[in-house]
Amino acid sequence: MNAVYGPEEGLLGRILLTRVIEPGDETGGRWVRELGVDTVVRRLREHGEPLPGASAKRWAGMLARAGRAEPRKDLAVARDAGVRFVVPGSAQWPGQLDDLGDARPLGLWVRGGADLRMWALRSVAVVGARACTEYGAHMAATLAAGLAERGWIVVSGGAYGVDGAAHRGALGSGGATVAVLACGVDRPYPRGHAGLIGRIAEQGLVVGELPPGDHPTPSRFILRNRVIAALTRGTVVVEAAHRSGSLVTARAARRLGRHTIGVPGPATSALSAGVHELLRQDAVLVTDAAEVVELVGDMGELAPQRRGPVLPRDLLDPAGRQVLAALPGRGTARPDEIALAAQTTPDDAIARLYELRALGYVERHGDGWKLTRQAMISARGGPEPR
Repeated sequence: MNAVYGPEEGLLGRILLTRVIEPGDETGGRWVRELGVDTVVRRLREHGEPLPGASAKRWAGMLARAGRAEPRKDLAVARDAGVRFVVPGSAQWPGQLDDLGDARPLGLWVRGGADLRMWALRSVAVVGARACTEYGAHMAATLAAGLAERGWIVVSGGAYGVDGAAHRGALGSGGATVAVLACGVDRPYPRGHAGLIGRIAEQGLVVGELPPGDHPTPSRFILRNRVIAALTRGTVVVEAAHRSGSLVTARAARRLGRHTIGVPGPATSALSAGVHELLRQDAVLVTDAAEVVELVGDMGELAPQRRGPVLPRDLLDPAGRQVLAALPGRGTARPDEIALAAQTTPDDAIARLYELRALGYVERHGDGWKLTRQAMISARGGPEPR
């Protein structure tokens, strides 16, 4: 095994540990926190006494992995591929990852030219089902595009389905996106997304905990999700069945005090059942990017007020709308009948009726008044005034 000496000792020590300790291993994280990287690495290199809490079997496995580790080679391979290793405390380390405590990554391999720390400050995760519906793909892409247009970084896992749609939505709008992988960042997975992940590396960032060439496993996908949750201000779930891995991301976000957000789907859709369960708890329902930004953004970043189209009758004052609403849908009514229905006096009703006549809403027929065709169309176009 290559010795870990020289000015890059701390960096190489952490790289060695990425070959020995699995992502999210809190016991390993505690060793690093309590003893320091150098001590842990030295104990492994010198085949010393097992670290606290490590069984003989586990310690033997760790020694074997440490013996095969070549941190200098890993670093050289990464640099040749345009990949850097960002460690806690460095200028590009996102401080919010420290919220993970002993489950914090030992470091992150980063592919792409942007500053990870700066990007993470204004980022949102968009995750969901791999086998999503057309609706799910559309909502993920539309949300991501809207977030990117508002200057937000879209973070996802690079997988098929919602993840891919979110990345494409951000890229398609000329925005920025980050893919957090459960494998080496030089080894795109899934293979069908090699082109997409390449585009993300050019226009955004590809990030992972595992060293170059390492492969994904089911447990690594689950553990990767904690990084997505911690890195971002909030997690938006677009379609997720009850056992979806994206719910793991949402639950991690909730534990970390981040915003947990859901996009509703049809009540009959099994792919939205997990999202609906989140919404029944404490997740916030959203339907577009503006609502996401209002939730996770700074003070003053408000979504536009939701309302239907403005109808001519909406511009009337309340008393005029009340008299207009008192006229029957068919036939005529006398001023005293209209006043009674509008809860006003006959004189006031007559005054309002002449105002409404000038605006083209009513017309007089003998002693009675009736709605004009214009008023009937306006009434059909919106809800009755209250």
